[in-house]
Amino acid sequence: MIVIDVIIIVFLFALFAFSHTWLATLKIKKNFAGKMGNKIAFYRLFYNLTSVLFFAFFYFVSPKPDVIVYDLHYPFDIITFALQFLSFIGLIWAAKQTDLKEFIGISQVKRYLNGSYIINELDEKQILRKDGAFKLVRHPIYLFSILFLGFRPTMDLFYFVMFICIVVYFYVGSIYEERKLIEIFGEDYRRYQQKVPRIIPFIKMNSN
Repeated sequence: MIVIDVIIIVFLFALFAFSHTWLATLKIKKNFAGKMGNKIAFYRLFYNLTSVLFFAFFYFVSPKPDVIVYDLHYPFDIITFALQFLSFIGLIWAAKQTDLKEFIGISQVKRYLNGSYIINELDEKQILRKDGAFKLVRHPIYLFSILFLGFRPTMDLFYFVMFICIVVYFYVGSIYEERKLIEIFGEDYRRYQQKVPRIIPFIKMNSN
């Protein structure tokens, strides 16, 4: 049944989302740092690799009902594809303002190997960014990822359910992420929250 398939997809994604969020909490990272010392430098790389594996497992075992939600025809398919392309450009713009080597975990391993890793950084050197895409929203990578994933000329049921799950996860995840950032940057981040929306541009009510 289609309803059962949808429930299974949501359940499997929820398992992935929970593990991904739980492993990213400061409490877990501090516990690992207390046991591993400077070897916490490897945590970010491990976290990303396991996240990819968990998501791949979720994708391959999830049911994929043969149901098309919509299939746009000319010229709407071309317009949607163009919007998706622009979203991809926006995603690149936002990603360029992020240290990708630090995000992946490569820089941390390099600092560990040359003896310059600071354990208080835990798994990532945090920098409060407020320029470029971060002037538009506090989570520009989430914004452009949602737009890129959402603008599709054809949408099947599996992809649609997964897309909804991802949007919810990004929003809920941003709440937990910002709690960590407040703990790290304090009032500086709170002031940033008041000035810049969370994910939806130009909507001040979304800023907290």
